Amino acid sequence: MVFGSLGPSLAPYLKSSRTIYGWIKPIANWYAKASGYQKYGFKYDDLLIEERDDVQRALTRLTPREKYDRAFRLKRASQASVLHTPLSQKEWTKREEDVRYLKPHVVDVSNENAERKKWDTLVLERK
Repeated sequence: MVFGSLGPSLAPYLKSSRTIYGWIKPIANWYAKASGYQKYGFKYDDLLIEERDDVQRALTRLTPREKYDRAFRLKRASQASVLHTPLSQKEWTKREEDVRYLKPHVVDVSNENAERKKWDTLVLERK
């Protein structure tokens, strides 16, 4: 299992099992489509709660292009929300475009925080 601030993950195990992955993948695709975030042009990582400290620090590590693209998606979705209509279907986020651009940074920040906590609570013993 992979551990981080997000908790343990079964994803590596599920992806390694072809049978289980074959059953889970259609359900995951259906759920992503049913959630509706792609209709507004969002990527999955755009929905992470920004008030978390680790997400705030991860946002500072994005490239200028990633920051611009994120801001554009948020503004475009806000406008669509004000108009009470989703984007046209050609502007929806496609499944292959919906990559996790922020999660690697969040995991790095969480690992750094865990390491910092470990070093801050280190107890030295005199021999």
